[in-house]
Amino acid sequence: MSYPRGPRLTFRDFEKPDIAAVHEYTSDPEVTRWSAWGPNTLEQTASFVEFAAQQHASPERSAFTLAAVLDRDPIGSVSIWTTDPHDRNGELGYTFHRAYWGNGYATEAVGQLLLFGFTTLRLERISATCHPGNAGSIRVLEKSGFTLEGRLRSHRLVNGVRRDSLLFSVLPGEHQ
Repeated sequence: MSYPRGPRLTFRDFEKPDIAAVHEYTSDPEVTRWSAWGPNTLEQTASFVEFAAQQHASPERSAFTLAAVLDRDPIGSVSIWTTDPHDRNGELGYTFHRAYWGNGYATEAVGQLLLFGFTTLRLERISATCHPGNAGSIRVLEKSGFTLEGRLRSHRLVNGVRRDSLLFSVLPGEHQ
């Protein structure tokens, strides 16, 4: 199976040597500020990379956690997965190293994930959630053609505290 390729980014399965590069952003409190995880310890990052690297071994793979690569180095993590095979629904997410924010890499990655989801995975609806305060992620989703569907109240439990999420979705033909 071939993975998406954008004008600047390529996407591939994670490999064990990626741990140090991935840990640079997964351990950054600013990068993980709006996430339900992190900042990661080195052991947590190693577990994430090893888990993601093993996904390709599944014969009935329905989840793709990929390295977003610029000039051979991972600068982010992107994921798309099937949430309901019968209804052909999926979800996506992304995290990028702070040094690459504001340059359109997340928007490029989301566009490539949408193409992959709608063509290769044959999804009919793709959703994404983000923290209501995450203005950067909201902009990425809106620029990528997602529609805000509403607020999921008390959606996530993060560090013992309940918090809301915004729910976005996109259908085939609506993405940029």
